[in-house]
Amino acid sequence: MKFLDEAKVYIRSGDGGAGAVSFRREKFVEFGGPDGGDGGRGGDVWVEAVNGLNTLIDFRFQQHFKAHTGIHGMGRNRTGANGGEVTLKVPVGTQIFEEDNETLITDLTREGQRFRLAKGGNGGFGNSHFKTATNQAPNWANPGLEGEEKTVWLRLKLIADAGLVGLPNAGKSTFLASVTRARPKIANYPFTTLHPNLGVATIDGREFVLADIPGLIEGAHEGVGIGDRFLGHVERTRVLLHLVSSMEENVGKSYKTVKTELEAYGGGLIDKPVIVALSQIDILDETELKKKAKELEKASGQKPFLISAITGKGMTEVLRALRDVIVKASGTGETALPDRSTPVKEDSDEDADE
Repeated sequence: MKFLDEAKVYIRSGDGGAGAVSFRREKFVEFGGPDGGDGGRGGDVWVEAVNGLNTLIDFRFQQHFKAHTGIHGMGRNRTGANGGEVTLKVPVGTQIFEEDNETLITDLTREGQRFRLAKGGNGGFGNSHFKTATNQAPNWANPGLEGEEKTVWLRLKLIADAGLVGLPNAGKSTFLASVTRARPKIANYPFTTLHPNLGVATIDGREFVLADIPGLIEGAHEGVGIGDRFLGHVERTRVLLHLVSSMEENVGKSYKTVKTELEAYGGGLIDKPVIVALSQIDILDETELKKKAKELEKASGQKPFLISAITGKGMTEVLRALRDVIVKASGTGETALPDRSTPVKEDSDEDADE
């Protein structure tokens, strides 16, 4: 299944059915009078968040959705049936925008959540509705009201507890594959991940959802590389795991590059709790590892986790750190990071004497 996180669709609700002009004409009935029924109501267009979907690919093959017209009224005061409604099934986390792609209509964040995008037209009144003491034989009826039509944008932002960010080849896909049952594409060249991937990680009996997005490079907010459009899929996360590869010559600069792109994107990403990890440490010797860990700690202001998805070193600790932030956020509505900040060095008594 291909991944598609944005689609443009045309919707139209059903017209209302017309009222009927009819008169009761039966043998031995002296005063029949008007008996035209009302028209049925046009069908609505709804959007519903359902489980089991994580892409909008279905809307690439069908972009027009039209509800049914209400049935016209009939004689003998018979009201026409309502037109059938149409429901767009979308993944949880889908946002609906007006045609300008900026005005938000609704945000579907829960399974089963529904929203009416277009209301069907009301059915017209039949001639029996207009009967009065002074006009006992009206020979007119109302036509049904027209339905609504519009073009809307569907934009998917995946629902995940934690998001993985970093430069290309930072080991994000390998991390996801090692802690979940997801099977993202892994290769030794940049931009092997071309669309977000989701996986469910388990640590100490607690499950949480991880989202892996394509790597960011310098200038991504200006469209360089794949750009930063996929950052929308980590907007809803409670914590970010920033992976910096040990293969980078300057890990401090690599960290700052991604942080700059997060700031340029906006969306509140820069305000989210961030856990920093130095990945792929199995390729370094002890001396080089200490050097790069210290450099990354200086750049990020917190002590990084040292992990290797291949050997499993440090993986349990970083998963527990992610879990703690997620549990804290879901329990109190606040986010809190484990205290791994670089301590401030205080002046000793000997330095003060000097």
